[in-house]
Amino acid sequence: MILVTGGTGLVGAHLLLELLHENEVVRVIYRKSASIAKTRNLFEIENKMDLFAKIEWVQADITDIPALEKAFENIEYVYHCAALISFDANDEDQLRKINIEGTANIVNCCIDFGIKKLCHVSSIAALGDVRDGEKIITEETEWNPEKNHGDYALTKYGAETEVWRGSQEGLNVVVVNPGVIFGKGFGDAGSGLLLQKIRNGFPFYTKGSTGITTADDVVKIMIQLMKTDISGERFTIVSENIILQNLLNSLADNMQKKRPYIYARPYMTSIYWRLDWLFSKLFNRKRSFTKATAKSSHSTEIYDNSKVIRQLKYSFEPMDKFLATVR
Repeated sequence: MILVTGGTGLVGAHLLLELLHENEVVRVIYRKSASIAKTRNLFEIENKMDLFAKIEWVQADITDIPALEKAFENIEYVYHCAALISFDANDEDQLRKINIEGTANIVNCCIDFGIKKLCHVSSIAALGDVRDGEKIITEETEWNPEKNHGDYALTKYGAETEVWRGSQEGLNVVVVNPGVIFGKGFGDAGSGLLLQKIRNGFPFYTKGSTGITTADDVVKIMIQLMKTDISGERFTIVSENIILQNLLNSLADNMQKKRPYIYARPYMTSIYWRLDWLFSKLFNRKRSFTKATAKSSHSTEIYDNSKVIRQLKYSFEPMDKFLATVR
């Protein structure tokens, strides 16, 4: 039997759809009953409610060890997709508890229950830092603790550290590091928030770049990796690297909305993240733009996906074909 954490999120829900399509027996952890609706929505979109009915749901939290131990009974393989995604410094404690402590609990349970293999979903945010004069980031690029990293990146890196600790203790593991993920059914999270901004006439753009991919590619690669003898390795999952201005323009064109038209220069984003911090203090609201976000919006590093292409002989779905379906 397979255990999936984070099955009510974008990656986890798409993973369930693919696993059940392959007739796997799946148990899924959930925290609140209301969150299952998002996964149900994806299955309804795909007209696969017959597969949705086969899911075994278990209420548990990755920070609750007794509940986890119950969820791990009779499990052979684990896909760990659960994580908190936040770029608000006020969420630092929660990010550490869920992303690092929660992953440590998953790793410990995998070891204690003799799990055959663990697949951990990380992020390109946890990959290394290029040196001066370099632009390409690979799975081997070293993390520089002296560089400025946001709390989300730090906790995803910390989560990976727990996975590598499990690997050293004999657990078979693979780690995937996806870029910005686009997928159906989750318009209020991840890339869905970007789509909402375009729909609402977001006017700003930068000339930085990022790596993007689809949820379908992410989960297909995860499943393929779990079926191989590969262990103790990480894989960058990026369909392509794209200039943010071009990405925003493409989304706006496909949704028949106005293209962003104000170039947010580095000094402008530097001012904005400070104002965002001030307003968050004055009005007790969540941060929407941080120093790390400002920095990444102008970054021009390239994420190298050649390892997964080479080792799995994988062909990514063309992003222009997928983005053309976005409305």
